[in-house]
Amino acid sequence: MDYFLADYALAKNNLGRVNMFDKSRQYSYRAQKNQRNKIFVIIFVFFVLYVSYNCLTAFFFSVWVVDNDTMQPGLNKGDRIVFSSFNAPWNGNDEENQTVFKRGNIVLVDMRHYRDKKLPLRIIDGFARFFTAQRISIFRGEGQYYVKRVIGLGGDEVSMNNYGFRVKASGSTYVLTEYELSNRSYLAQIPQVTEQWNESIPFSGNMNAITLGPNECFVASDDRSNTNDSRTWGPISPSLISARAVFRFWPLNRIGLL
Repeated sequence: MDYFLADYALAKNNLGRVNMFDKSRQYSYRAQKNQRNKIFVIIFVFFVLYVSYNCLTAFFFSVWVVDNDTMQPGLNKGDRIVFSSFNAPWNGNDEENQTVFKRGNIVLVDMRHYRDKKLPLRIIDGFARFFTAQRISIFRGEGQYYVKRVIGLGGDEVSMNNYGFRVKASGSTYVLTEYELSNRSYLAQIPQVTEQWNESIPFSGNMNAITLGPNECFVASDDRSNTNDSRTWGPISPSLISARAVFRFWPLNRIGLL
């Protein structure tokens, strides 16, 4: 019994020494330096990811989820779209220079006027969007992004008849339908209206011809019952178009180029 108690006391004493050694090693200069290095590495990795994310979304690609049905039947709520995020030079009188946005393209319209915001606020907003996967923005109450289709470019004459747009392209003598001028096929969703819905009612499906300025474009919803587009905003500046839809990757049964 005495031997057992002696061994137990010796083991306890040795354990205390080990714990004291571990504590002293934990609070040693080298241990503290290693801990600071780990924290620095974590912060650096997050910083690199943040900068890379903002560079990708500003100059290359970003992913957005369609949150409404205003672009039916082409796009549905819940569709996940890859947008090209770079901006192209615009020249309303020279269609060959419009290398990114063309008639019929689906685009992301920034009604928040993000580029006009002060840099510190844009940095804070970038952090918020980065850590919430684009779900939260400090500018959310000041307008938002809209997914729309480009109907007319600078210098075009745009009109509407029975919810279908007709466009006289800049420099052309012919008036064509929006579908004939689009570089990709699509169909608009035409609302069913009663006989009492006449031209005296706003957004009846008809619109007198307007001529776009050299730095203007006309965008519209594919679901023509939704008028949150250039029919209410009027022509918009191309600078408000921040990205162009290029690819839908979800749902899998509708995957493809846009």
